[in-house]
Amino acid sequence: FQRAPQPQAAAAAPQSSMAAQPPSSGAPAAAGNTKRTPKRKPKTKPAAPSALNPNWAQLQSKLPASTFLGKRKRPAPSPPPAPSPNPDAAELSFKLEPTSDDTSLTKALALDCEMVGVGAGGSKSALARATLVNSFGNVVYDEYVRPMERIVDYRTHISGIRPKHMNKAKDFSIVQKDIAELITGRVLVGHALHHDLKVLLLGHPKKDIRDTSEYEVFRREGKRRSLKDLAAQELCVKIQQQEHCPIEDARAAMFIYKKHKKGWEKNKKEQFRFKNKQKKRGNKKSAEANEKDPNVPIVLL
Repeated sequence: FQRAPQPQAAAAAPQSSMAAQPPSSGAPAAAGNTKRTPKRKPKTKPAAPSALNPNWAQLQSKLPASTFLGKRKRPAPSPPPAPSPNPDAAELSFKLEPTSDDTSLTKALALDCEMVGVGAGGSKSALARATLVNSFGNVVYDEYVRPMERIVDYRTHISGIRPKHMNKAKDFSIVQKDIAELITGRVLVGHALHHDLKVLLLGHPKKDIRDTSEYEVFRREGKRRSLKDLAAQELCVKIQQQEHCPIEDARAAMFIYKKHKKGWEKNKKEQFRFKNKQKKRGNKKSAEANEKDPNVPIVLL
């Protein structure tokens, strides 16, 4: 009696079942032959040793206590660079220098005077120093003046006048005469010239006065500006930081005038031309009114 072999029958059964199943429409024909690659397992990091290496511990002991051993920190971002100064903004200087060595009497002269206090409480101003510079900024006249009245207040913090200056001062009448001769027939430049001419007891034709405090171009909101402010803006110089210097002030006024001379002279001519027209028009109207007025007597020749 012999038993039929079972393993072959068992192997044939799955093959017949596989052959009976039709292939899926969406899968490619070669899908049955591809092999799936197994996923790699992440490597586990070895555990840090519980004790430091003896060489590392020795190095750490030699380092100063403030040193931190570990991961380096990123450096802090550097602050933004400071803004560079504007190249157009000129730096202010502290001194005005003449533009030439010429000390001759030019067509225009700049005048500046320093005063002291006389009278009750020193409230009245009196001439103590008079200075003239030419159009190049060179001094053509500079004298200390002995007032006709007793000095009560030297006003040194502004005028720079001290008692020792009166030892070599000239009499007022001499300085007055000298200044009058020098400015006659010339353009007179200065700042607030009505104060200087007042203490000199002198006058000057209005058409020949160039006053930096009165020129409309220099006014701010219709207000007069100081010579110190104008010098800083127009000449980029600092003046009158402590005691006033009449040479420096006269020089500043002259250089400001020269800088705007062309427009200033044109404006001056137009002003006088307009005033002359108004004057002629007024004279004509007054003459016509007199002709029509029966109360005006008629002179018969």
